[in-house]
Amino acid sequence: MSDYRKPFSFLSVWGCILIAANSHQINEQIHASEIRVIASDGSQLGIMPLADAMARAEEEGFDLVMIAPNAAPPVCRIMDYGKYRFEQAKREKLNRKSQKVVETKEIWLSPGIGDHDMDFKVKNALGFLSDGDKVKVTVRFRGREMAHTDLGTVLLKDFAEKCADAAVVEKPAKLEGRRMSMFLGPKPTK
Repeated sequence: MSDYRKPFSFLSVWGCILIAANSHQINEQIHASEIRVIASDGSQLGIMPLADAMARAEEEGFDLVMIAPNAAPPVCRIMDYGKYRFEQAKREKLNRKSQKVVETKEIWLSPGIGDHDMDFKVKNALGFLSDGDKVKVTVRFRGREMAHTDLGTVLLKDFAEKCADAAVVEKPAKLEGRRMSMFLGPKPTK
């Protein structure tokens, strides 16, 4: 059995880090006495002793891999395990590459914000939303501004109306301590 079939790890400065581990039992790791065997072409070979299945896999030049350990008897398949692992890693890498991570961007406002500043913040929020990110709009209250939290609600509603073409309100305005927050998400594309 060559080294690519064994789980291995590298010892780093911070300790032992597991790099890759087999998720299947292969060849000598299988301990069942009788197993159901599937050939490399996908045909059923039936139930046979482990030694016969190992010999069959050896003569074909492939590995014996347990794919259903909980079945009665366990199911094993004759396949090239190294090629299978390579293709599986390639698929996972492709899935990670095509996956878009949605970030949450935060925009801070104050109750006395001017019109130009508000338009600038709306423009930034629309840019974030067009990139597919979510936006958290927060109004922070300082000192005596806490007595007028209704101004924050009006400000957030106005902000949501200005972003209505590209955004959907996911969480409405909610006061938490000295901050009032609202979450906007991009409109679903058709």
